[in-house]
Amino acid sequence: MKVLVTGGAGFIGSHVSDEFLRAGHEVIALDNLSSGRKENLDPRVRLAVLDIRSPEAAALIRSEQPQVICHLAAQMDVRRSVEDPRFDADANILGMLNLLEAARSSGVKKFIFSSTGGAIYGEQDVFPAPESHPTRPVSPYGVSKASGELYLGYYRAQYGLPYVALRYANVYGPRQNPHGEAGVVAIFAQRLVAGRECTIYGDGGQSRDFVFGPDVARANLLAFEKDYVGSVNIGTGIETDINRLYTLLAEGAGSNIKAQHAPGKPGEQRRSCIDASLAKKVLGWEPSVGLADGLKKTVEYFRKQAREPARALG
Repeated sequence: MKVLVTGGAGFIGSHVSDEFLRAGHEVIALDNLSSGRKENLDPRVRLAVLDIRSPEAAALIRSEQPQVICHLAAQMDVRRSVEDPRFDADANILGMLNLLEAARSSGVKKFIFSSTGGAIYGEQDVFPAPESHPTRPVSPYGVSKASGELYLGYYRAQYGLPYVALRYANVYGPRQNPHGEAGVVAIFAQRLVAGRECTIYGDGGQSRDFVFGPDVARANLLAFEKDYVGSVNIGTGIETDINRLYTLLAEGAGSNIKAQHAPGKPGEQRRSCIDASLAKKVLGWEPSVGLADGLKKTVEYFRKQAREPARALG
């Protein structure tokens, strides 16, 4: 099978590319390299340096005719979405529509969408939240991801395009680019390894469900292999607050530097945790790497990056 991975040179996208390669598929990565890196890619992956909003990206789909599209390219910074909701909608809604319009006429057999479980539910009524929980996003980022799922439902009903919307918890791990809220683990890990101070916004009591990047990539492959159509949570069902996260990372980095606190940011949820039992039932997926081990692997990645300044992330 030929697989197109948008955002394929990025943190999660490159792990997704690796998963499909290992399964014997041909992989094309479409990435504008705004945050992705060529070095993340296996040499066997073909890289098309394009923006998902461009006519050229649509033309690539029509010419290559991939059987599967894994759509990970996105504006993924919650805080930036609050500051500039038009930019968020342009990338996350119009960019996705550009791909869907090309996909529906190009023989695509399945569209796998990287949605969000961390932002789509808003302030939760229950913890962890199942897929049936009301979607009440409190940021434009969450709104744009919810819109993406609604458009997928339309393209399924109107054109018969099968899809899976993977609602990720807070993804972390090796290759993560330390910018934006979604990169809190990467931000802390990079700064701690470098002996620099870290800032926690708010009191640090806000909690998240942290899931390891390669585990998330495996969910994409399973979403392709299974017949399930619809939305499914990909997380651990375990809450960890930011203060605890910082402590674990500081211990892993061998750092005694205390975190500084700054005022909280608008649009940030207090708690977020998702129930992934449906993923086990319909995809055969469950997390395989616990938080302590995953953070250890992440710190080691950033330590290695620090020893290779020519390749270090900015």
